[in-house]
Amino acid sequence: MEGDKKLVEVAINNVMQPTDQESSKKFNSEVKGYDLNEGVNYDKILETFINTGFQATNLGKAINEVNRMIKCKLSEMPEEKKDSMITKSNCTIFLGYTSNMISCGMREYIRFLVQHKMVDCLVCTAGGIEEDFIKCLAPTLNGDFHLSGSQLRTEGINRIGNLLIPNDNYCKFEDWIMPIFDQMIDEQEKNKINWTPSKIINRLGKEINNPDSVYYWAYKNDIPVFSPALTDGSLGDMMYFHSYRKPGLVVDILEDLRLLNNLAVHACNTGMIILGGGLIKHHVLNANLMRNGADFSVFINTASEYDGSDAGASPDEAISWGKIRRDAKPVKVFAEASLVFPLLVGETFAKNFPHKI
Repeated sequence: MEGDKKLVEVAINNVMQPTDQESSKKFNSEVKGYDLNEGVNYDKILETFINTGFQATNLGKAINEVNRMIKCKLSEMPEEKKDSMITKSNCTIFLGYTSNMISCGMREYIRFLVQHKMVDCLVCTAGGIEEDFIKCLAPTLNGDFHLSGSQLRTEGINRIGNLLIPNDNYCKFEDWIMPIFDQMIDEQEKNKINWTPSKIINRLGKEINNPDSVYYWAYKNDIPVFSPALTDGSLGDMMYFHSYRKPGLVVDILEDLRLLNNLAVHACNTGMIILGGGLIKHHVLNANLMRNGADFSVFINTASEYDGSDAGASPDEAISWGKIRRDAKPVKVFAEASLVFPLLVGETFAKNFPHKI
C-alpha cells in the first residue's frame, strides 16, 4: 500500500505539473469567439477571428498583414524614389493566383482589386488568362464534383471541380483570338514588336473591351500581368493551331522576367498575396529574392510541406532562401481560397483603400 501511495503521488505530480508563470505571460491572448447574443454582425464576427484559434486565427493574422501592407502602400515614398518610372507607391503589391481562381467567382474580387489599382502586378497561369476572356464570350456554369467524366465528354462539357465549361466556349474563344494573332504577327514583322506574355495579355485586355474582364482593367490601368507558362492551356492550343495557319509568332519570356524582377528590385517595400501554389507562387517569391525578400506576405492554400513541394512550402522556408525578409511576419492560411479570399478582401482593401466606386 505504501508503495502504491508513492506511485500515486508521482502520478499526481506528473499530471498537476505547475505552469511556469513567466513563460505563460508570453501568451496573453485569450481564446474567445463572437457571442451571437449580441446580434448578427459579420464585421464583429470577423474581428474575433484573430482570437478564435486554428485557421480562423491565421485568417485574422492575414487580415492584419494585408492591412499593414496597405498602410505601407499609402505612406509617402522616399524622395529618391519619387521620380522612378517603375515604382508607383511606397509598397509594390504582387498578387499571384492559380487559374481556378478565375474559373470560380474569385474572378470578381481580383477584378475589383485591379479596377481600383489596389495591386501593382499580377502573376497567373495560362488558364487564369484565357478563362477571363472566355467568360466574356460565354458563361461558366455550376455543376457537381461527382458528375461522370465519361458522360460529360460525350456531351462536350469540361469539368473544373464542380464547375462546367461547355466546349463551345472554347470554339468561341478560337474564333475571337485567331484574327488577333494574325494582327500580332503583322505588327511583329512591320513594327518590330517584341511580343512577351505580358504584352499579349495587355493586347487581349484591350481587344476584349469588356469591364467584366480582369485584364481589361489591367490594360486600362497599366498593371502588368505575367504568365511565364502562357502556352500551358487553351491559349497554347490556339498558338499551336495558329502556328500552322500563319507561322511566325515569337514570344519572349526573358523580357518579362526582367520587368517582373525589376518591379521588385526598384520597390521601396513589397507585399505578396499568393492564392495557391506552384509556378505562380515561386515566380513571385523568386522576384522578391532579388531584393533579399518581401516585407509583407500572405499565402492561402491547402498544401502541406511534408512532400517538399513549392506549393506546400511554409513562409519560414521562403525566409531561408531570402524570398521573405528575416524580420517579416508572414502568414499562411491553410484553406481553400474561395472560402476566405472574399473575407480577406472585404476586411482590407474594400474597407481601407481610398477608391472610387
